[in-house]
Amino acid sequence: MTNSATIEGGLRERKRAATRAAITGVARTLTAGRGLNGYTVEEVCERAGISRRTFFNYFPSKEDAIIGHVADELPAEIFEDFIRGGEATPDGEISPNLFQDLVTLLLRLSERMSSSEEETRQLIGVIQKEPQLMLKIIGASDEREADFSRMLAAREGVAPDHPVVRMAVVLLASISRKSSMAYFSEGNTRPHKELLLENIAAARALFSLPCDLSPSPSPEGPQ
Repeated sequence: MTNSATIEGGLRERKRAATRAAITGVARTLTAGRGLNGYTVEEVCERAGISRRTFFNYFPSKEDAIIGHVADELPAEIFEDFIRGGEATPDGEISPNLFQDLVTLLLRLSERMSSSEEETRQLIGVIQKEPQLMLKIIGASDEREADFSRMLAAREGVAPDHPVVRMAVVLLASISRKSSMAYFSEGNTRPHKELLLENIAAARALFSLPCDLSPSPSPEGPQ
């Protein structure tokens, strides 16, 4: 691919990202002010300066527009750094730095969430109007969790159903949801990063407690 083609492709993607962000911003503002059923797709299009056809080229519904596009929320460079962290470990072996890298990944995503005060206010307004959207906005969907499982498995050189991969996804999704629910709750004044670190520390403390994993004897005695 020539440099000009690469530049053109990059400009095109940035334009698409800007259009997606504009649609999401308008949808969130209208939802915060009127509720999900208080406006139409046509109003979103008018405010965003796009056609109805363009809207549906980007999002299948108002709910999806509110949630936004995963590529805009999860920058590729963050995940590229995470994947590189497993390069020194042979395929099939779990990296000794996996937990640390997962925590670093969560913190970088947390910093991105907290970086825009206006976006945060929009999300809080949306959640107050439409609480049922909360988990869809702040939690990982099944599709995103599946994507993360595949990425994590690729980094470690193991199958996506590897027990460590499965457990990492379950734990991280739960910690992220709990932290975000607390962050967006009414009256919260604590930073998202502080809430996230508190929950990570609690999980680590729990799993560091003594635990005998040997099979328990049968209550009926030896067979």
